[in-house]
Amino acid sequence: MTSYTQMIRRHTYTFGDLKALLAAATPERSGDALAGVAAGSAEERVAAQLCLADLPLSTLLNEPIIPYETDEVTRLILDSHDRAAFAPISSFTVGQLREWLLAYQTDTAVLAAVAPGITPEMAAAVSKIMRNQDLIAVGRKCQVVTGFRTTLGLPGRLSSRIQPNHPTDDPRGVAASILDGLLYGCGDAVIGINPATDSPQAMITLLTLIDDLRQRYAIPVQSCVLAHVTTAIQAIERGAPVDLVFQSIAGTEAANQSFGISLALLAEAQDAARSLNRGTVGRNVMYFETGQGSALSANAHHGVDQQTCEARAYAVARAFQPLLVNTVVGFIGPEYLYDGKQITRAALEDHFCGKLLGLPMGCDACYTNHAEADQNDIDSLLVQLGAAGCTYLMGVPGADDVMLNYQSTSYHDIRFLQTTLGLRPAPEFEEWLLGNGIIDRQQRLAEGNNVVVGALAQLSAGAAADGGLR
Repeated sequence: MTSYTQMIRRHTYTFGDLKALLAAATPERSGDALAGVAAGSAEERVAAQLCLADLPLSTLLNEPIIPYETDEVTRLILDSHDRAAFAPISSFTVGQLREWLLAYQTDTAVLAAVAPGITPEMAAAVSKIMRNQDLIAVGRKCQVVTGFRTTLGLPGRLSSRIQPNHPTDDPRGVAASILDGLLYGCGDAVIGINPATDSPQAMITLLTLIDDLRQRYAIPVQSCVLAHVTTAIQAIERGAPVDLVFQSIAGTEAANQSFGISLALLAEAQDAARSLNRGTVGRNVMYFETGQGSALSANAHHGVDQQTCEARAYAVARAFQPLLVNTVVGFIGPEYLYDGKQITRAALEDHFCGKLLGLPMGCDACYTNHAEADQNDIDSLLVQLGAAGCTYLMGVPGADDVMLNYQSTSYHDIRFLQTTLGLRPAPEFEEWLLGNGIIDRQQRLAEGNNVVVGALAQLSAGAAADGGLR
């Protein structure tokens, strides 16, 4: 086991192993303090960052922070590593990688070519020595395009998820929230419902509602009910209209076991969803959600800091070519990300690391009511994520999820960001919005009649008991 040392002002700091160095170099956050792995002082953190900057990238490849023999995520990372893609940067230190990433000549094509050669630990390490503006600048250069019924991640585009949750899964309440979102021009990433009841029948009812709406009004969207992956497999076996399969994932085998999943189970779900052939512009059928602190909350972090664990979750996601990956930053609570500053930093880190690894990263910029954060923090974070080229953001009615009881971003926030930054929705969805008079060419909500307005009263008045439309 290699230890690492760094002297500052005649004081020598020693870090017992690689994971201790990575943890100490991490910008301050409450979760690492809770886990007992954080730097003891700001000076020690700087010492760790200086030491980390001089670390060869090859060390991060050759010294697994969680043993290969006991963790299938580690095995996935090392067995799938593309040494040919890694070759152009194989001689770099972490600090040299930062400089290379920020260089003008390191453009989108170069970043895409090297992505299979970058491991999560490399991405996490370099993020720890980058300023927020560095994370934004490099994240913006990374472009990852995926597709199902809409094409996501194209330059100059920002997509959104409609999240029409309801505390009792009432189809009428869900339908009203969906129509509200559509009338704001949202939903091109996914119409995704967190079900109050995780059962195949509840999932089928909600999926049928969305699919009836989609077909009736020829809306180019994809749907997802965010039930457990095993519930989705059962729904597929029953003939349900499943577009995307959802699952929360983490960066260690033990944390994934706490979610009731394995890599083999995810592969089974992907095969089942692809067998339905429901996509029109692509075959990316998986939707993953992650979040810093999930491995720690499951006591499955192995002494690794929460941001590095989060980056390792992206190796799991990358293996299954997802349509969407969503870091739900701030959702677990202030025990892991204490305030608006820590939430903002974590969001930018996650977006950067995911994009660098070749993933279509979105963000649920959110916070719980007992966190030291408010909607102004989220407004600022939204603009930063938009500037960083985030693939999609959340549209929650009123920015207040009435089922999950946390604060997020609203349909109105999506309109603000698109009009302010000159961003557009996915091309297929944009054409539908324009054709139905919902938005104009400047991404402003259009006034007047459109085909969807007439459906609002019908759908909010009631969906059939089986989830279909009257």
